[in-house]
Amino acid sequence: MAAIAITGATGFLGGAICRRLLAQGQPVVALGRDQGKLAALEALGARTVRNDLAGGPPREAGELSAVVHCAALSSAWGPRAAFHASNVGGTFSALRFARAAGAKRFVHISTPSLYFRFQDQPGVKEDVPLPTPVNAYAATKGEAERIVRAETGLDPVILRPRGIYGAGDTALLPRLLRAAQAGPLPLIRGGRAETDLTHVDDVVSAVLAALSAPAGMRQCIFNISGGEPLPVRQIADSAALHAGLAVRWRPMPTGIVLAAARALEAAAYLHPERPEPRITAYGAGLFAFTQTLDLAAARQQLGWAPRIGFEEGLTLTFGRRP
Repeated sequence: MAAIAITGATGFLGGAICRRLLAQGQPVVALGRDQGKLAALEALGARTVRNDLAGGPPREAGELSAVVHCAALSSAWGPRAAFHASNVGGTFSALRFARAAGAKRFVHISTPSLYFRFQDQPGVKEDVPLPTPVNAYAATKGEAERIVRAETGLDPVILRPRGIYGAGDTALLPRLLRAAQAGPLPLIRGGRAETDLTHVDDVVSAVLAALSAPAGMRQCIFNISGGEPLPVRQIADSAALHAGLAVRWRPMPTGIVLAAARALEAAAYLHPERPEPRITAYGAGLFAFTQTLDLAAARQQLGWAPRIGFEEGLTLTFGRRP
């Protein structure tokens, strides 16, 4: 049985995919930068390759049936050159690696940040015209998608999972909880903004569905989420309750919050070290405007549907009920 390679295997999602595949008896080649996490995957049976795709592909990994490309720089803030090196250069390297290993499918993990506008967008479909990218992350992930779609010989499938969380997450919920501890969160437009997060196990299942999907599908880009639109205020309050914290909210006008965020961004750009501002315009926009996904294509063409609701996902994440 030919192996499946996972880039970014030492990250949150990549590691979860490796563990699921290994549990199913699938040979795995795990690529990543963290030697300690690679050693843990090797102990589970993976063949590991320490590699930074931004610097080029590894020399060889034997024959592969598929590559799942999870490696990326994911953040709302940072130097554009760093995003380009990781998200565009790294994708070029992953594609070269897949071609050299004879892979028949390339599953690319992208982002719904490509859809973001400063307005309500409920039930966004994959074929909606994309706006000007909101930040360097969205811009470089959009460029990476274009590169992947051109590789028709690798029969690519692109997944856009929204807000991945779960046990071991060091980004989404921990970041939200740190912000809640630092001071009141902005209550914008009465807290009407909604979004749909995705438990990591559901994303892993979507990746497996993409790996086994028939060749030559008429559509190659799929939205992935928990399919459960929830008010952002409820998400923060529920996560804090599970973490034993209380969230304070401060009603604020949309325009003032966005103006303040853009002023903080401008000040950060002028600083020699360009530190991340406490809030970015994109981050403020997520508190202000509904951003949810239509999952019809993934249900119909991949045969995939989310199974883990948000409250169950929080219990799995924190290991207990509040």
